Amino acid sequence: MSTSLLYHAFGIRGYQYRSTEYHAGGMTIRIEQPREKLCCPGCGSRKVRIVERFERRWRTVLVGSRETWIRLSVPKVECQKCFARRRVRVSFAEPHRQHTRAFERYVAELLQFMTPQDVSRHLGISWDLANDIQKRRLGKKFGKPKLRRLKRLAVDEVHVGKRHKYLTLVLDLDSGAVVFVGEGRGSDTLRPFFRRLRHSRAKVRAVASDMAGGFLKAVREFLPEARLVLDRFHVVKLFNEKLTQLRRDLYREATDKLHKSVLKGTRWLLLKNPENLDEDRDEGQRLKEALSLNASLATAYYLKEDLRQFWEQATKRKAERWLAAWCTRAEKSGIRVLQQMANTLRGHRTHLLAWYDDPISTGPLEGVNNKLKLLQRQAFGYRDLELLKLRILSLHTTHKSLVG
Repeated sequence: MSTSLLYHAFGIRGYQYRSTEYHAGGMTIRIEQPREKLCCPGCGSRKVRIVERFERRWRTVLVGSRETWIRLSVPKVECQKCFARRRVRVSFAEPHRQHTRAFERYVAELLQFMTPQDVSRHLGISWDLANDIQKRRLGKKFGKPKLRRLKRLAVDEVHVGKRHKYLTLVLDLDSGAVVFVGEGRGSDTLRPFFRRLRHSRAKVRAVASDMAGGFLKAVREFLPEARLVLDRFHVVKLFNEKLTQLRRDLYREATDKLHKSVLKGTRWLLLKNPENLDEDRDEGQRLKEALSLNASLATAYYLKEDLRQFWEQATKRKAERWLAAWCTRAEKSGIRVLQQMANTLRGHRTHLLAWYDDPISTGPLEGVNNKLKLLQRQAFGYRDLELLKLRILSLHTTHKSLVG
């Protein structure tokens, strides 16, 4: 075996081939470092004396289907310049590892198409080793995303498991990359990210968020000059929750069976957009019957449909007047849940109107959430939370398949 083949096949440079030993299911390639290339690991001096040698071997890439090992007698040298005794560094493997860099790259490539369990079975290594290799390589590449060029951000929380485990994600809306993953939710979760953001001197122009108090507080505290934009989806979601609460109250207050039978099963009809009602199932007719029997429910439903027009106004000034008129109608309705919604929208009026300056939302983060669910389902869950965070930070590089 030539020195050139050692380099091109196994990434080993500066060593000489000595022999190959074959054993059951594998092979071991013995190499040696020339005496003239030995140097002190500390000062780099060539004036060294070999004190003793240690036999070591490293797992490397397969040859065919055979397990392949590299064996080397690693010398311990005494430097004549700095008088230190140290083992010579091995150039083709990381310190304290039992595999070569080439093997690590090979495992990382397989993990793009296979799960860690599949890789461990294929190569005959432990699941922990495959997991550790993936974690370290992802950490080097995605562990600390660059924040200097951030302009527009989206902040939201995602549910990742039982016992109410949440992660807070921050997305770069321009590149589509997740730039921060924090455990939990609220302003304290975002503090490490915003400290890094301040040190990076990024000039963030706008941040899209829901109406969670913790997120709003953190953005106001650390990014006072950024424009805070309330997400349209979460505003409509809040109104839908109010509408559901009203329907439940009306159902409990209904005294005759007719009202109860009409209201029963209308929750999703109230939440659907009119154009999405299925006429084959008479959903439109059932909705009309429910609204005709309950004036307060009809008022709330039509105000919900009108609220969608807020984001369709021609200018910011017209949207401001439209919002004021809508809140007035909601307050005069005399319906408690509508009055609460009007007070909430008035309290967030500035952040709602900011959409006309920067029409952004947390919608792209919902796409990330879908990818995350697929990632967890294919991996049957992640017991290593740090690895899951790194996988989320690398999701923007994944297009079709989400394996590993």
